[in-house]
Amino acid sequence: MKFNKLSPEELERAANMLKAIAHPIRIAILNYLDDGKKLTVSEIHKLLKIEQSTTSHHLGILKDKGVLSSKREGKNTYYFLKHENLSTIVDCINQCACI
Repeated sequence: MKFNKLSPEELERAANMLKAIAHPIRIAILNYLDDGKKLTVSEIHKLLKIEQSTTSHHLGILKDKGVLSSKREGKNTYYFLKHENLSTIVDCINQCACI
């Protein structure tokens, strides 16, 4: 879809998603959730070596802005990319940052 075909509301939603992604910890979270992976808060906070409360805070922002979804399975809540196409953005960030 071209940007000139997006409504003002859709453009605002897209901008908010990109703003939510634009943080080092959140980019790292997206990297771990790339390729259809599903992880819990505990798994993510251990991978990132940050406090669980900090991890939860960043996951909440990404979920609130439509970047992530979650699914409860038993006692665990798993987080994952809401849209498969977000993997393309993650790949692009990785390629551009590694130049």
